[in-house]
This record gives sequence, structure tokens and C-alpha cells, in this order.
Amino acid sequence: MAAIKIENLSKSYDRIRALAGVSFEVGTGEVIGLLGPNGAGKTTLMKILTGYLEPDRGDVRIHGIDVVEDPLAAQRRIGYLPENAPLYREMLVQEYLEWMAGMRGVNYGDRRDATVEAMRATGLEDRAVQPIGTLSKGYRQRVGIAQAIIHKPDVLILDEPTSGLDPTQIAEIRHLIKRLSERSTVLLSTHILTEVEASCERVIIIMRGQLRADAKVTELRSTREAPVAVVAIEAGATGVAELLRTVPGVDKVERITESGDFHRWRVTSSSAAGLCPALFDKLRGTSWKVGELRPEAKTLEEVFRDLAQKTGEEAVADEAEAADAPPARKDRAESEPKPPSRDSGSTEEVAP
Repeated sequence: MAAIKIENLSKSYDRIRALAGVSFEVGTGEVIGLLGPNGAGKTTLMKILTGYLEPDRGDVRIHGIDVVEDPLAAQRRIGYLPENAPLYREMLVQEYLEWMAGMRGVNYGDRRDATVEAMRATGLEDRAVQPIGTLSKGYRQRVGIAQAIIHKPDVLILDEPTSGLDPTQIAEIRHLIKRLSERSTVLLSTHILTEVEASCERVIIIMRGQLRADAKVTELRSTREAPVAVVAIEAGATGVAELLRTVPGVDKVERITESGDFHRWRVTSSSAAGLCPALFDKLRGTSWKVGELRPEAKTLEEVFRDLAQKTGEEAVADEAEAADAPPARKDRAESEPKPPSRDSGSTEEVAP
């Protein structure tokens, strides 16, 4: 059974379409990165998943439980850290977590043990009797995560868990998420693409309310329209660019770095495949030392940028098509102006 299953999920706010027919599944134990620009629909999706919003259409289930039909049962299986976690600054860390354990339905006799375990998991043992308001932002994020895991949820949803943290704090939260993923399915929403590459196995990208990509990180990075290879050749070699351009299909050669005894070159080809074998065949006819020859994968940032550009182009095309379409016909009764009516509470005179 899938930990999260979403089918044809749609949600609009008046005329603003937040989600349009989104469908995907998340298996038990997966760590998923949820990506998208501001206004893409990520927060709406997470609020629907956690039972804070109802969708206009679609089916949402947590371990088979319908979130709309039985939100409380679904919420018992979920731990949620919103982007701005509602922490009570005057409360002590331990006091707040014990209170949250009660709110999460943990039995009274088990709350102290659950609190201690959550503090140990998030590295808060030394801050147990410290007021939350005196903690650094990194430790406040830890408290937010601790309240999300205190009832040992099956699904953990984290919205921007590293927002505003310094590099050291980000690394600490990253390691914490990896530990938590050993017992929970994790859905991580963030704008920091390097965090997704470091923490997640799979990426779901939403843009303009639509699912634009759903694949493993390695699969997304391997999708290039044109093959690109990186080759390192000894620094003393001359005429390298000229030789590499003679390989069939190669249309661009550029030197990218110099390190030690080798220079690294990026070679772009218009051919569909076979770039590295073709380069190898050409280079073995020389006396040059070759230190590296490999295909270059896309970065997640490049994937995201390409999808954003494509989505923008499609949106412009849709708007142009709508502008060119003939106006919809109206019934005569709707199109003709109606005479003003006399309101009982109005002081305006109506012309006869």
C-alpha cells in the first residue's frame, strides 16, 4: 500500500487555479523532494494532504485512509512542519513537546518517554528546560521537527525545514532528515535544490498547478536534449579543440577548467548518442594522456530552469490562443442592458 496516493487532485481559489489534475504515489520509506516556484501549488498540496484544506476534486489517501472522509484518522499518521511553525516562545522546550504529545493523542503515561525520544532524535536534550524564545533559529527548527515526530508518524511532511538557516545548521537538519527517513516516509518541500540532491531519492516538480516531472534525481539529471561529455587531456597538448570538432556530430567544444597536469573540455554534440565512444576512438589515435572521459549529467538546477522555461512558453501560447478565440455568444436576455431596479433602501431616483 502506498504511503501517499493522490489522484486527479484539483483546487482553485475563485479564478486562481492552484492545482489541476495532479496525480502521484509515494511508497513507504521514500524520501521525496517537492519542488516548484512560488505560487506553483506546493503549499496548497501539503495543506490538502494534512487535512487543512479540502480539494475541489480528486482523491487523497494516507496509507489507504481518505483524508477528506476521515481527516482525523489520516492526521494521526502524519507529522507536519509548516514553513512557519507555531511555537510558543514563552514555553520550555520539554513543556511544549509534552503538551504537543497530548495534542497528538499520545497516552498520558507515554508522553514523557515520547518527549525524551523526540528530543534525543533532534538533538535537543541540552535545551530541554530552555525557553523556546531564547533558542537560535536552527534550534527552533529542531523543536518544530520534534513536535512533528513526537507521535511517531508514518508520513513526515516538511515545508522549507532549512529556510533561513546558516550552512552549519542546514547540514545538521539534513543529517536529521536522513535519520528520520529510516522510520518515516518523508515529503520535503524546499527551494534549495542542493538540499534535494543531497537528501532525496526522487523529485516531484509542480508548476502552475500541474505535475511537470516525477522521477528519480539521477533520471532527471540524465535527460539532455543534446549529449554532453567532459574530457581531461594533458596540459601540453595543442590543437585539442580543432581535433575534437572533427568528431561527427560535435558542434561545440569549450575549455572549462585547468587542474594540475590536465585541462578539462566540455564537448556538446547534436547526435542522439554515442558521443563518448566516438571521442575515445578519435583520442586513441593521438599520443595525448587522457585523464577523464565521461558524459556530463544535467544539474537539478538546469532541469528546473528548463521546465520553468517550457512551462512559461506554454502559458504564453495558451494566453495567445485564448485571446484569438472568438467571444462566447450570450443569450439576448443576458446581452441586453437591464433597466435599473428600485431598491427599497435607496434614495436614488429611477427615470421613468
